[in-house]
Amino acid sequence: MTFADPSQASSMPDSAASPSAAPARVRDLRLDFFRGLAMFIILIAHTPGNFLTLWIPARWGFSDATEIFVFCSGMASAIAFGSTFDRAGFALGTARVAYRVWQVYWAHVGLFFATLALAVFLTDLEITGRNYWGQLNLWMIFVESDKWENPNMLLSFMTLRWVPNYFDILPMYMIVLMMMPVVMALSRVDLRLVAAFVVAVWVLGQETVTRALGLPYLAFPAEPWSDRSWFFNPFGWQLIFFTGFAFMRGWLPKPPVSALLIGLALFLVIANIPLSNIGVRVLGLEWARDWREAMAPLIDKSGFGLLRYTHFLALAYLCWVAAGDKGSRLLSRGAGALARLWDGVLAIILKVGQQSLAVFVVSMFTARLMGFGMDVMGRDVLTTLAVNLAGFGVLIATAYVAGWFKTQPWRVRRTA
Repeated sequence: MTFADPSQASSMPDSAASPSAAPARVRDLRLDFFRGLAMFIILIAHTPGNFLTLWIPARWGFSDATEIFVFCSGMASAIAFGSTFDRAGFALGTARVAYRVWQVYWAHVGLFFATLALAVFLTDLEITGRNYWGQLNLWMIFVESDKWENPNMLLSFMTLRWVPNYFDILPMYMIVLMMMPVVMALSRVDLRLVAAFVVAVWVLGQETVTRALGLPYLAFPAEPWSDRSWFFNPFGWQLIFFTGFAFMRGWLPKPPVSALLIGLALFLVIANIPLSNIGVRVLGLEWARDWREAMAPLIDKSGFGLLRYTHFLALAYLCWVAAGDKGSRLLSRGAGALARLWDGVLAIILKVGQQSLAVFVVSMFTARLMGFGMDVMGRDVLTTLAVNLAGFGVLIATAYVAGWFKTQPWRVRRTA
C-alpha cells in the first residue's frame, strides 16, 4: 500500500532521469495493481482468527505485504513528491511532504480512537464474552487507568511516544517521509551520498549489528513505561522505501529482463519456501525452525532484516517481469466473458490501489468488525469466506467513494 497522492502516483519514468530533471510520466498499471493486492492481503492478515492468514504470501517467504506497501510507497512518493522538488524547488517540496505527514498523522489519530471506541462497544455488548480492547493490548487504558487519567498518557499518544502495535504502520511511514527532504538535498550533491545515507541509517537501525559494533542504536520508544521500541523501526524500513524511490526517480536503472536474472530470482524465491512458515508449519522441517532461530536478525521484521530485503527484491523482479512493460500483460487481449470479467476485476484492484490511505484506515477498522462477526457466526470455511468477501466489498466501496470525493464534483459548474 502507498499513501502518496494517488492522482500523481501512478506513473513512472520512461528512462532514467537526472536528479534535477523531472522524468516524463507514462501510466504504469503495475504500481496501482500490486498496492491494490496488498490492501486485500493486509485486511486478511489483520482479521483475528482468519484461517486465510495461514496462506497469505508472507507464509511462503521472508517478506510480506508490508514490503509491498513500503516499496510502492517509495515509488509513488518519487512521483507525487519528488516531482514537486523538481518543479517548485526544495522549500515547497519540503512543505508538500510536511503537509502529507500532517494528513497521515491525523489519519493515525482518527484510526486509533475509532478502533478503540469500536473495541469498547463490542466488549460491552457481551455477545461473545470476549474482551476486544484486550485483544488490542490496550490494558493500560482500562486496567491501569492511572496511566490514562494522567495527562501525560494522552500526550504520549499524540506525540507518538506511545505507539500500540496494531497502530504502528502509519507512524513508521511518517518518519520515513520526513527523511525525504534529506535524501533530495543529498541527491543534488552526489547520488553516492544518498546511498551512503540510506545504508548507514539502515545499519544503525539493526539492534544486533549496532551492539556488535558498539554503535548507537536508532529506535523510537513505543511506550513511556517500558523499554519496548516501535515494532516497525523506520530507520530499518527506510531502506526498502528509498529503493523504490530511487527506481522511480531513475537513480537506479531498470534491471534487464534476462533468463539469468529470472532464473536467479526464481531460485531465491523457491529456495526460501522450506525456510518459511510453510516449511516449518506444513512441511514439518524442524531444521528450518532451528535455522530461523539462528538467523533471526537477518529475517527480523521489526528492523527489516537483510534476507527480507533480498527475498522481496527477487519476488518483485519476477512480478515486474511477469506483468510486462508498464503492466501490459495485466490487460486482457480477448473479447470473451472471461476477458471482460478480468478487466472488471483489474479495474477494481487498480481503484483500491489508487486510494491507499483511505482504504488502509478503513481496512484496519473493518478487520476488527470481521473478527467480531466470525466470533458470533463461527469460523467454518463458508462463513470465513463470506466474511472476507464482505470485507473486500467494504474496501472496494471505500476506494470508489474516496475517488469520487477527490474528483471534487461540486466544483463542476452545471451547464444549461
